[in-house]
Amino acid sequence: MDQRREEREMPLLTLREVTLRRRDVLLLPGTCWEIRTGQNWAILGANGSGKSVLARAIKGDVPIVRGELIRHAPEVAGERIGYLSFELQEEILLREARLEDFQAFSGKACGLTAGEVLGIGDMDGASVEPFDDLLGVRCLLGRSIRVLSNGEIRKVLITRALRSHPKLLILDEPFAGLDAASRESLGRAISALMSTGTQILLITQRPEEIIPGISHVLVIRDGRVAGAGKREELGTTEKLKLFSERGISPRSLPRPIPTAARKAEPAADILVEMRNVHVAFGEVVVLDRLNWSVRRGENWAVVGPNGSGKTTLLALITGDNLQVYANEVRLFGHKRGGGESIWEIRRRIGLVSPELQLRYRKPVDVRKVLLSGLFDSIGLYRKVDAEQKALADSWLACIGMEDRADKPFNQLSYGEKRLVLVARAMIKSPELLILDEPCQGLDPSNRDMVLALMEEIGRRHVTAMIYVTHHETEMIPCIQHVLDLGGKR
Repeated sequence: MDQRREEREMPLLTLREVTLRRRDVLLLPGTCWEIRTGQNWAILGANGSGKSVLARAIKGDVPIVRGELIRHAPEVAGERIGYLSFELQEEILLREARLEDFQAFSGKACGLTAGEVLGIGDMDGASVEPFDDLLGVRCLLGRSIRVLSNGEIRKVLITRALRSHPKLLILDEPFAGLDAASRESLGRAISALMSTGTQILLITQRPEEIIPGISHVLVIRDGRVAGAGKREELGTTEKLKLFSERGISPRSLPRPIPTAARKAEPAADILVEMRNVHVAFGEVVVLDRLNWSVRRGENWAVVGPNGSGKTTLLALITGDNLQVYANEVRLFGHKRGGGESIWEIRRRIGLVSPELQLRYRKPVDVRKVLLSGLFDSIGLYRKVDAEQKALADSWLACIGMEDRADKPFNQLSYGEKRLVLVARAMIKSPELLILDEPCQGLDPSNRDMVLALMEEIGRRHVTAMIYVTHHETEMIPCIQHVLDLGGKR
């Protein structure tokens, strides 16, 4: 064996009999695993299996309770490893929210910009190299991250991780929230990195997202390593999908959808009506002369690339964008700004979105998270009766999480949180259900379950639906109408 080959195959990171802990749960007991120089790994597994915990342990953010993790080179010290995850996104947005509160108290009104997140000047486009701008972040530099869409924030954080040119780059669900063109651009960027010597640790729920250049796969199932080896030895994409799922379980079976009684009210036929809507952030026009209406019982898909205005459109409906008052927008028959409070509007709407999940950081148990959907609150501040508790429990059973009712919400994995928020949105049987990337972060079995639930809800034509997705394979049959914000309107 020549010297070059020996150097390529030297150990980079070694886990010897490692056991990790997530709160009070031990994960990956006795795990032995090694990443060698030149190897690029993908980690597959179901929601809650321990994928992200393993990645955070390698980064140095999660302690090892047994065994040892050996770093064979200074380039893979925790602080030198590149890292992207949903948790990192949450931390940055929480920091921005706190900064915004401090600035409001002091009378200032500036927030953290995308340029500052990247560590360069707001408008210093020259500091963004062509390689760095594969995801098109140059035009976002001067904008506050508070007004960026979920997909745009992901692009900024991915670009930040790529700019550091680390020896080892951990990408936890990097394609989530990105449109098809951006996913392709990111795949090319990651492949280019691998060709220049950066080693990749890719964590994904979707085996089809394992890009060329990934040489090895680690599969986690039920909190343990179920397989590890060369990609071609573990099989095709379909085999990997079956290998990494939980298998047949009660969770995968059809379940009746609970309903909640709602007081009779005057019913408007048109739930959402927008006329010549114009929304801009500074000089950036997001929506221009938009005319759109949603009638009772209709199911709409809203599609378009990152930055096309999908998040802004939904924020006009939910009241999270104050530009609604400068436009002709009517909800449930009432013009916004005509005296009806935002709470009167929200009690008729169920919502699931990445932004809601990032904001829901209250240390309450899972059942209370569901019950908070009855009152449109982040946290539960009202007493509930036995009937309401029973309704929450029936929804937990519906999504296969009845055993998690008393578990703290913030101890769930990202995908498990998303499942709970889907049930929270439906617990009051809203007139309008807004689903913004509801399957983001879900493993295949949970994704299939949520899509089946959505299809059942949509076929009943009792609750109107507005559904946002970047994946054509998630376009459910009950969708009758499509609003394309990427085309002419």
